Amino acid sequence: MNIREIPGGVCAAGGFSAGGVHCGIRKNTSKRDLALILSDTPCAAAACYTRNKVQGAPIAVTREHLEDGHARAVICNSGNANTCNADGVQKAKMMCSALARELRIGETDIAVASTGVIGQPLPIDPILQNITPLVRSLSAGPDGSEAAGTAIMTTDTRLKEAAVEFTLGGKTCRMGGICKGSGMIEPNMATMLCFITTDASVSPDILQQALRESIRTTFNMVSIDGDTSTNDTILILANGKAGNAEIASADGDYAAFTEALRTLCETLCRMIAKDGEGATKLITCTVRGADGEETARKIAKSVIKSTLFKCAVFGCDANWGRILCAIGYTDAEFDISRVSVWLSSPAGRVQVCERGAGVDFSEDEALAVLQQDEVTVEVEMGAGDAGATAWGCDMTYDYVKINGDYRT
Repeated sequence: MNIREIPGGVCAAGGFSAGGVHCGIRKNTSKRDLALILSDTPCAAAACYTRNKVQGAPIAVTREHLEDGHARAVICNSGNANTCNADGVQKAKMMCSALARELRIGETDIAVASTGVIGQPLPIDPILQNITPLVRSLSAGPDGSEAAGTAIMTTDTRLKEAAVEFTLGGKTCRMGGICKGSGMIEPNMATMLCFITTDASVSPDILQQALRESIRTTFNMVSIDGDTSTNDTILILANGKAGNAEIASADGDYAAFTEALRTLCETLCRMIAKDGEGATKLITCTVRGADGEETARKIAKSVIKSTLFKCAVFGCDANWGRILCAIGYTDAEFDISRVSVWLSSPAGRVQVCERGAGVDFSEDEALAVLQQDEVTVEVEMGAGDAGATAWGCDMTYDYVKINGDYRT
């Protein structure tokens, strides 16, 4: 299948526009804090949410609104998570009601999301007073995606957007997305926030199935700090503007659609891992030769989650024993005496362990490998043909600084 990266982000797909404004939730007036994504026609909709038992009020409202499998718009604020508030659901619904009146669509056609500080009342007046400017900010071009993408950022240091083009049934289809996430990242479904649009035609049930399948090997394989957010949401809208025959079963074009979605999700989740709070390096762990995919997935996640190894990568220290340690405490069955490990990056590839034991290697070569901003740990299990990949980042002094005064 030919999947091509294209510009445009969440506005790349036909029939979608996006925008963002500063409404006043965040004190910095130069930062947008209210975003909107809109399809000019009804969409099939699907979403996955955090497994944290404490969940943001917007999740409850979005679940309710998506029960029929359809939506047209997403509104999202940053700076306040609207979580653990007695009036949270009421305010999330007020956001939808005000936008519905402005757009002249049904309230249940709107998904709502929030991100930011937990446990502080959401200032609703700034949002309600800026619904009209928000709608006026809509653009179907790249500027619209950028405006919405920056409006959902919190401690993120860079815009996270991507888009792809692919073919279904002879029709050219497009899919794009924006996401945010830099800290409190240990998704059990997706990431902190990710919004995806496509002009492909897909039924709601199949869209939900494709989303779950795609995030299993992408967003669910990312960890920054081991903390699962209360507001994790990934949502996809499909409006069918491309004109392909609707994908209504897991046959035919389903595999091609899911591969395009997985490709987009992988691009976005790598952006999140690389932009972890205070991070200087993206860490990728690829596991091969495992006796099953679940074992491979657990080992890959265990390595990129190891605080000790993350610190070693920050210090460019080839302390491979920390990798073996992380593999060893993984909740899976395997023979450590068969395990071999390499460190690699654009600067080269160095084997540090063979069959569970250390090997002689050049510290200078290893240093050069670890000095790159993207480092890969390759793990060969020697037990089968299953594999998995996980993404994380190094742990730096700045992570502590950022989270030491996040609220104050």
